[in-house]
Amino acid sequence: MLDIAMQNKAKSLLSPSRRGNVPPFMVMDVMAAAARIEAAGGHVIHMEVGQPAAPAPRTAIAAAQAALEAGRLDYTSALGIPSLRRRISAYYRQVHAQDVDPDRIVVTTGSSGGFVLAFLSLFEPGDRVAVTVPGYPPYRHILTALGCEPVLIETTAESRHALTGEMLLAVHAKTPLKGVLVASPANPTGTMMTREALAGLIAAADSAGIRFISDEIYHGLDYAFPATTAAGLSPDALVINSFSKYFCMTGWRVGWMVVPEPLIRAVETLQQNLAISVPTLSQIAAQAAFDGTAEMDVIKNGYQDNRRVLIDGLPKAGLDRFLPADGAFYLYADVSKFTSDSFDFARRMLEEAYVAATPGIDFDPIHGHSFVRFSYAGSTPDTAEAVKRVAEWLRH
Repeated sequence: MLDIAMQNKAKSLLSPSRRGNVPPFMVMDVMAAAARIEAAGGHVIHMEVGQPAAPAPRTAIAAAQAALEAGRLDYTSALGIPSLRRRISAYYRQVHAQDVDPDRIVVTTGSSGGFVLAFLSLFEPGDRVAVTVPGYPPYRHILTALGCEPVLIETTAESRHALTGEMLLAVHAKTPLKGVLVASPANPTGTMMTREALAGLIAAADSAGIRFISDEIYHGLDYAFPATTAAGLSPDALVINSFSKYFCMTGWRVGWMVVPEPLIRAVETLQQNLAISVPTLSQIAAQAAFDGTAEMDVIKNGYQDNRRVLIDGLPKAGLDRFLPADGAFYLYADVSKFTSDSFDFARRMLEEAYVAATPGIDFDPIHGHSFVRFSYAGSTPDTAEAVKRVAEWLRH
């Protein structure tokens, strides 16, 4: 009896907090299910996770190897290695013709670390922060865990599934917002905003005192037109980027922020306490990655080939409605003619066709039951094989 009482007490003591009770990032569950099929001998084509199949640039790998051979790897400044911050600043001059002071650049543990630092430095518990749906799930999950309230704004085909200033101000007029987060190119839609559209949205946010966060993690992977950085449109915009996507460095967990000057010290002290610093080896590799852009552009060309395979092949398979795929490496397909349950659709496609994709409900709790996201970050032969498998599966 005592043992049972002690067990019950232990369970009550170890129950998760309300802040820890956030939904799972469903794509990780799909990956786990795919791994079980592969462990049993099945050949799964992975289109569920936004992870490049290619390795990091050779320049990055060589720099990391040299650093390991040199021996000791110490902590760095909480803001990041100064030479890396200067190299990121040079990137803005070279790619965007924009001067960004290296003092405003903060190296982070991937973009995920940047979101945590951004939300903690910008918002108080209870603040309302707008995010679009469909959109990247951890935006709203991290906000919830930090005690903020994510406000979902539905996008439509009329705006090419991008947020407009009018949409933002309409929501703000009903109940005031403290912030808004947008991505261009966006996940899962692949939608991009033109310079004019992004400038208009930022101006609308500024006029209403709404703090603006720009997720630019897919910059470099633009096909319809060149991506625009918010860093060139407002000194008050907070920009988050990463080496994970264009530079194929997901597992290295290194990214960066461009921080408005008044927030630099707050972000620095948060980083000191939360992480001390970003892994030194990853920072060394990241700096060298900028010398591997020619190699990465070849990889980007492969994504463009994959994109064409999907845009041409999926309609023939029966999936003839999808959102703009201007950039990134995703195609967000409407599966409503086949199902009203995207989770079950993705489960069956994995189990029966051995093609792993992510159910739209992960990205959009309102309409996501009608969509599935395909990532085309793998090889072109695998992408073509996936289309073939999906077509055969849907015919049966």
